[in-house]
Amino acid sequence: MRTPHAPAPPAPPAPRAPARSAVAAAALLGAASALLLALVAAKWRPLLDLDGGISRTTHRWAVAEDGLTQAARILTDWVWDPWTMRLLCAVTVVLLLRRPAARWTAGWLVVVVALATAVQQGLKAALGRERPVYPDPVDTAHYAAFPSGHAMTATVVLGLLLWLLHRHGVGRVLWRTALVVAVISVAGVGLTRVWLGVHWPTDVLGGWLFGALTVVAAVAVHRRLRPADAGTAQGRSGGTRPPSSSPAPSTSDDPPRRPR
Repeated sequence: MRTPHAPAPPAPPAPRAPARSAVAAAALLGAASALLLALVAAKWRPLLDLDGGISRTTHRWAVAEDGLTQAARILTDWVWDPWTMRLLCAVTVVLLLRRPAARWTAGWLVVVVALATAVQQGLKAALGRERPVYPDPVDTAHYAAFPSGHAMTATVVLGLLLWLLHRHGVGRVLWRTALVVAVISVAGVGLTRVWLGVHWPTDVLGGWLFGALTVVAAVAVHRRLRPADAGTAQGRSGGTRPPSSSPAPSTSDDPPRRPR
C-alpha cells in the first residue's frame, strides 16, 4: 500500500533586503545636505537671519547662566571633543583587530572616519564661513564654521559604533544604553557649540546631516563588500551543528523490520 505524498510546505518568505531602505535614506540625506550646503554657500538671507536670531538669544543666555556655560565648555572640550571620539574609535579598532575575522571591519572603520574628517575639512576650506563674533564671548574657536566638526565627528563615530554593536548582536540592555548615550551625545554636542557661540545653528545641522549621510553610505559599502564576517552569525548563537548524514541510532529492543 502506497502512502500518498504530503504536499510540501510553502517556502518561508525571503528576508527583505535592506538595500532599498538604505538607498532611500541616502537619497533623502544627500538631498537635504546638498540643499543646506547650497543655501549656506549662497548666503541666503532668510537662513542667515534665522541663524543670527537664534545665536543672539542663546548667547544672552550663556552670558547670564555662567554655571551652564562652564558645564557646556567641559562637555564640548573633553567629553564630546572630536579627539575623544577618535580615541573611542581607536579603542574599537584595537578590539576588532583581536579577532582575525573582524580585521577587515577594523580597516573599514579607520578609512571611514578618516574620509569623514577629510570631507569636513574640505567643506570648511571651500566655504570659509565665518563664526559668530560677540563683544563678550564665552568661548573661542578657530578655522571656518561650516560644517561643525564636533557635530559631524560625533555623528559618524557614534553612528558607526552603534551599527557595529547591533551587527554583533549585543544584549538588549547594552544596546539601549548605548543608543541613549549616543543620542544624548550627538544632540548635546551640537547644542553646546551653539550655546558657546562658536557655531551657527546651521553649522551644527550641516554636521549632523553630513555625518548621518556618511554613516548610511559606509554601512551600505560594508554590507556590499562584506555581507558577513566569519563567525559573526555563529558568535550570536554559539554556532550551529551541521545535520548528520548517518541515521539515528535505534532506541528499540525489537529487531529491525524489512521494508515491504
